[in-house]
Amino acid sequence: MPTNQIERVLSPKIIRIGRGAVKETGEILNHLGLSNPLIVTDHTLVQLGHVNQLTEILKEAKVKWSIFDQTIPEPTDECLSLGLQKFKSKKFDCGIGFGGGSCLDMAKAISAMAVNAGHVRNFMQPKQINRSGVAIILIPTTAGTGSELTRWCVISDTKLTEKYNLSGLALIATASIIDWEFTLTKPPRLTADTAIDSLTHAIEAFVSRKACNFSDELALKAIPMITQNIERAFQYQDDLIAREALMRGASLAGMAFSNSSVALVHGMSRPIGIYFHIAHGLSNAMLLAEVTNFSIKSSESRYARCAVAAGWATATDSESQACDKLVKNLRQLQVNLKVPSPKDLGLNKSMYFDILPILAKQAIDSGSPQNNPLVPSAKDIIKLYKKIW
Repeated sequence: MPTNQIERVLSPKIIRIGRGAVKETGEILNHLGLSNPLIVTDHTLVQLGHVNQLTEILKEAKVKWSIFDQTIPEPTDECLSLGLQKFKSKKFDCGIGFGGGSCLDMAKAISAMAVNAGHVRNFMQPKQINRSGVAIILIPTTAGTGSELTRWCVISDTKLTEKYNLSGLALIATASIIDWEFTLTKPPRLTADTAIDSLTHAIEAFVSRKACNFSDELALKAIPMITQNIERAFQYQDDLIAREALMRGASLAGMAFSNSSVALVHGMSRPIGIYFHIAHGLSNAMLLAEVTNFSIKSSESRYARCAVAAGWATATDSESQACDKLVKNLRQLQVNLKVPSPKDLGLNKSMYFDILPILAKQAIDSGSPQNNPLVPSAKDIIKLYKKIW
């Protein structure tokens, strides 16, 4: 139906998607008039030889480069400081984020904070970082965060023991190169966690209070790509069809939530990550089913459409039936993908339960729970943390 809603869509200038797309990196740099990038990556990708694959492409294009490979999982302000030192040591004209979401977020943050004075915590959401630094080219090697297509990045603060969002025009890539072939080397645990992360993006983008028609279309397209391929990729590392679908689904979900927002799962996930050093995708995987079950009564029609899109319900099911099937299948997905609970991971029970009020406060302070169909209280969040133990 026609709508009078104005949808303000944000995306990179250039997007290349497909197996072998990384080979076009040199061409894209030349097209943009760029010739001296800082490659922001991590030690693992250097050891796997993926970085060498990229630098060989740059060499052929007569592009000089330097490498910052000290990015850590769930990057901190201290890691960002090291990256900024490297960036300011030479006159780089662009950054290439190469790796999982942490590497992509680090490249974004380096570019933005190089021209915005002050500590990164001074720019946490809801502030918008719109003053841009050098151009950013993002090349994901996992199918999960969708960071290559979003206006967000996440940094952990070592002083505050808090993980927060950065947002704004400065964090949108100049170019995104999405080559799913890199995901063929990812182990099952990483495959599962990053895929559930992207499924969370899609579902939360669709049920978010900030959803729009554009984000709806992307989210509903992403959901079946993920649900119909996640277990195949988890079981068979070299399933090319499943790997491609997961990467495309992650990208669509990333653009969906970049133009709406994430909600309660992400709000609760970040504090778990910073306090217990649990990877972002895994903490989302722990939370998705229970948070969905909590939220569903406030947006049955939307969650029912997610269930149908996932292939877990039919159009003839009532909304209530479809919602029940959604929760049931999300819980079964956790079992099939061997998602551990905090208890399974061996976390200290006393510490976990004692710190729940702090986790709940940080979740609320992140702003994401306010986008949830059912906006939770701190008590609600504490109950949910207890349920996933």
